[in-house]
Amino acid sequence: MADAIGSLIRFVLTNYALTFLVLALAGGAWGYLRAPRPASTALAVDKFLHGYVFFAVGAYFAYNFVMHGIFGEATARVIGWDHSPFQFEVATASLGFGVVGFIAARRGFEMRLAAILGPAIFQLGAAAGHIYQMITARNFAPGNAGIIFYMDILIPAFGFWLLWLDRRCARAR
Repeated sequence: MADAIGSLIRFVLTNYALTFLVLALAGGAWGYLRAPRPASTALAVDKFLHGYVFFAVGAYFAYNFVMHGIFGEATARVIGWDHSPFQFEVATASLGFGVVGFIAARRGFEMRLAAILGPAIFQLGAAAGHIYQMITARNFAPGNAGIIFYMDILIPAFGFWLLWLDRRCARAR
C-alpha cells in the first residue's frame, strides 16, 4: 500500500502539468457547483476559465519555477538535459507567467487572454523543441517525450477553447 501511495505521489509531482490541468477542471467544477441556481452557460465558462487561469497557468508555472529554479539539476535529468544556466532562465520566465496567472484569474477577458497567450506560446514552442529533440538527439526521456510533451499542446489548446467559449457567451448576452 505504501509503495502504491509513493508511486501515486511521484506520478502527481513529476507529471505536474497534468496534475494542474486536473486541478483546473476540478476548480472550475467546484466553482460552478457552488454558484447560485439557475446557473448559466456563461457562468460555467467563467468558472472553468477562472480555474484554468489559476491552476493551469498560475499554479503550474509557479511550480515550474520551483522545479527549474530550486531543483534544476534533478529537473534537467528528467528532461534528458545537462544542467545549465538555462534552467534559471526557464525558472524566472515561469515565475512571471505564474504571477500573471494568479492575478488574471479573477480579472476580465483581456487579462485572462494575456495570462493564457504568453504561456501558450512558450508551451507550444517547448512542444516543438521536444519534437526536435526526439528527432535529432533521440531524446525520449520522460520529461521530454512523456506526458509533458502532450500537455504542452493540450493545455494551450484547452485555454484557447475556453477563451473562445467565453467570447461566444459574451456575444450571446
